[in-house]
Amino acid sequence: MGLPELWSAGLTLVFGVTGFVLREKFADLNRLSILLNKTREEMARDMVTRSEVSKIMEHIDARFNKLEEKIDRLISSH
Repeated sequence: MGLPELWSAGLTLVFGVTGFVLREKFADLNRLSILLNKTREEMARDMVTRSEVSKIMEHIDARFNKLEEKIDRLISSH
């Protein structure tokens, strides 16, 4: 076995290992990308919009206003 055959075998081995490692890394990167997209979808689904927060705050304010009126009536009746 001469030097050209050894050189060819060495390059083949190096490129083969490099190709295998790169393929695994790209597959892992693709998997992580899919998981990140799913996480974003789940977060967006679970988040509350500003309009929903405003609606809830208005409801809470209305309830507190009613409670304040009742307390005022109770105080003024005594």
